[in-house]
Amino acid sequence: MKQCVYLLVVVPLFLAGSAAAQPWTAQRCMEYAVTHNHSVRQARLELDNYKAARRGAVGRFLPSLDASVGTQYNFGRAIDPETNTYTDVSTFYNGYSVNASLPVFDGFSRLHALKAAKAAVLMGRNALRQQQDQTAISTLQAFADAAYYKGLVTMAEEKQKEAGLLLRQTQLMEQVGRKSAADVAEVASQKAEADYNLTRQQNLHAAALLELKTVMGLPVTDSLEIIGTPPDHSQGEECLPLRNQFISHYSLLISHFRMEVARHEWRQAHASVLPALSVTAGLSTTYYKTLHSPMATPFTTQLQNNMGQYVGATLSIPIFNRLQSLTAIRRAKNNYRIACEAYEEKRLELLKLATQAAQDLHAYLLQTQQMEKKVAADSLAYELTRRQYEEGLSTAIDLHTMSAQLLNSKATLLQCQLMVMVKKQLVRYYNGEQIWTEE
Repeated sequence: MKQCVYLLVVVPLFLAGSAAAQPWTAQRCMEYAVTHNHSVRQARLELDNYKAARRGAVGRFLPSLDASVGTQYNFGRAIDPETNTYTDVSTFYNGYSVNASLPVFDGFSRLHALKAAKAAVLMGRNALRQQQDQTAISTLQAFADAAYYKGLVTMAEEKQKEAGLLLRQTQLMEQVGRKSAADVAEVASQKAEADYNLTRQQNLHAAALLELKTVMGLPVTDSLEIIGTPPDHSQGEECLPLRNQFISHYSLLISHFRMEVARHEWRQAHASVLPALSVTAGLSTTYYKTLHSPMATPFTTQLQNNMGQYVGATLSIPIFNRLQSLTAIRRAKNNYRIACEAYEEKRLELLKLATQAAQDLHAYLLQTQQMEKKVAADSLAYELTRRQYEEGLSTAIDLHTMSAQLLNSKATLLQCQLMVMVKKQLVRYYNGEQIWTEE
């Protein structure tokens, strides 16, 4: 029994710790972000508000029903309900009523309000998806930054180790008379520079990880180990085709449904100048008693005898309301036109961003291939300069120059590889594809 309890308690904790210790890929970071990001959660709550408003719009088609109970004490001069004459005795009055009301015609105001609420729900759904997409893209960019600085930390560690070996080698060469004290001082300066650069890159990496945690909605106290090696895009990689299908893009659909909401609100404003018809029905009863009088009709008897029913209809015809209806119609019409202009603006903006993303992807693919060749050439040049330095044919300054050039080439190559990853996902995003999967 103790062994079973131990397994039930310890094994899940071990598995959870192992899962948490696994490196985070870009896809896993995006999946976590679209579920735990605070902006996404706010968008989900706003969608629930739109659904509640739609439910309220549906409820306006139902009749309203209310009941009331009233109690009144009369002291002094009052009308006796039994004789319908004035009396000056104290009386107790109790009334009950139930009333139902149903609007029959309101200029189609309720209909357009319901259509506007439905369009708002669709707008909220697309707004949620857009926020999730934007969060995924922001997470991908933050992941690329963190991976870039992680790569720079690795390069700086290699550079520090190499500088330390070079310093010890130069010191030994000084002892045998092949290098001077000035060479040792120059290499020691390079070693100190490598130490500083490593510390700087570690701080930048920590800041990038903190930004990534913030975008993801991950607690800053949790550990986050990412996979910093970018995928290889240099061999056989082709640019993704850009499809002009932005009508189905979520950010454009938001503008479309916002335009629909404004259109129905414009129609709803027109309803304020039309007549409105409503019907009402109800029943009421009362109980009456003269205080300090031993004679009074029983309560149940009065309720039955005083019971009354009524049915009524009300026709409201707007004639003049100080130009408020005309002002509301004009404002609603302008809002609809503004929404139409915003829709067209968003469509052009999407076309521009999508085209730019496709161009950037093509450019970074070419730059990656070119930088791979440059890194290979700089590596060969550095090795040759290193051998020349060991043979006394080059100075420590020449070696430092070639080392800095190689390090810069490697950093640029890493940046291009990561940007290929980001731009490839952006092209998929603008093509209407889902770049993340929710947990």
